[in-house]
Amino acid sequence: MASNFKIIYHQHNDNLCIKLVGDFDGSSALELVNILNEHHGKVKKVFIHTDRLASIHPFGLSVFKNNFTINRLFRMLTFTGKYRSKLSLQKDQLH
Repeated sequence: MASNFKIIYHQHNDNLCIKLVGDFDGSSALELVNILNEHHGKVKKVFIHTDRLASIHPFGLSVFKNNFTINRLFRMLTFTGKYRSKLSLQKDQLH
């Protein structure tokens, strides 16, 4: 995981709010996937805020977008911030 990466999150009612901070690499992507797995079935909507990301590494993006869990949950994910379009999972992009 990138040394400056961290995830800040909290659950409020049926929503999970996640803030990504630092550089998003492959290990960071897996950490995010693990948090989403932990909360699956406990929340109806997940908001992922990207304004505090410094960069997104291509491998991290690939790990995230090609993960089975993420492909299964894409309807409940909403991305915000400057990297929202990069991380956003469009149905036609999924494998």
